[in-house]
Amino acid sequence: MLENSNGASVPIGTTSSVDSSHQVAGLRTKTVDPAPIAPEAAAGQISWPLVAWFGGLLILCYWPILYHMGHQWATDENMGHGFFVPIMAGVIAWQRRYELVAEPRQPNFLGLLVVVFGGLLSVAATLGTELFTARVSFVIALFGTVLYLGGTRWIKILLFPLLLLLLMIPIPAIVYSALTMKLQTLASELGELMISAMGIPVLREGNTLKLPSQTLDIAEACSGIRSLMTLLFLSLFISYFMDKKVWMRWALLIATVPIAIGANGVRVATTGLLSEIDTKLATGVYHEVEGYIVYIVALLALLAVHRLINVVARKWGKA
Repeated sequence: MLENSNGASVPIGTTSSVDSSHQVAGLRTKTVDPAPIAPEAAAGQISWPLVAWFGGLLILCYWPILYHMGHQWATDENMGHGFFVPIMAGVIAWQRRYELVAEPRQPNFLGLLVVVFGGLLSVAATLGTELFTARVSFVIALFGTVLYLGGTRWIKILLFPLLLLLLMIPIPAIVYSALTMKLQTLASELGELMISAMGIPVLREGNTLKLPSQTLDIAEACSGIRSLMTLLFLSLFISYFMDKKVWMRWALLIATVPIAIGANGVRVATTGLLSEIDTKLATGVYHEVEGYIVYIVALLALLAVHRLINVVARKWGKA
């Protein structure tokens, strides 16, 4: 028998209810659990000076390429979303910094070879005035930098934000032209179908729709490629920040294509309908406002599809 601090007897092998102290040879010892390490303290294990050094060096080497790409974002209406892509990628990478800390850093010197390959690709593309390849070489060099600093585990953790950066690169001119032409044809075909369904006589000749009031020319700016590129980016934004399921990103990416094409067809049909009411409604500011309204409708449709997919997935999960 041992006595506690109040003089009460406590059987050996039992714990006093007075406190959580242990009785050892008449002495009291208290067990103290180690204080948990705050995530902020753990994040300090990353060598930020090293990350800043390589990041700054990479930006310095690629500055001419990055500067001209940023200028295109500012001047090309189809690439207005380009400014937001690196911001979103940076936010995602920052959110995953604790995952990087949890993994032991295993530098892989193959990353230096990838960086060198990216640099050589950049030089060759610059000399050959191949802008797309030069810009892709920056992402390749960034992959190599991450691989060198943290190894394959870091690549796995940061794979999504790294691949996301590809959306900030304008597509090659030859691909852009072919895609735009196809989208123009689809827009004119859908517009003709919808206008006819509204009982308005219409005759399509290529990408031109002849209506009783006037003729609508489906120009390159009306192809819908601008809304398609922006919606593709927004679909990834929605699927990442509003839904953590990886497969949802692919589902929304696939759903974005018909939504964007259908929305552009609705825009053409709406323009045709308004032109029959007043030809002024199909031009100028009215036409621009109409485009923004249709784009908002397309975004709402994307959100609705996301919700619908979740509902169906939950029902299948319960089945």
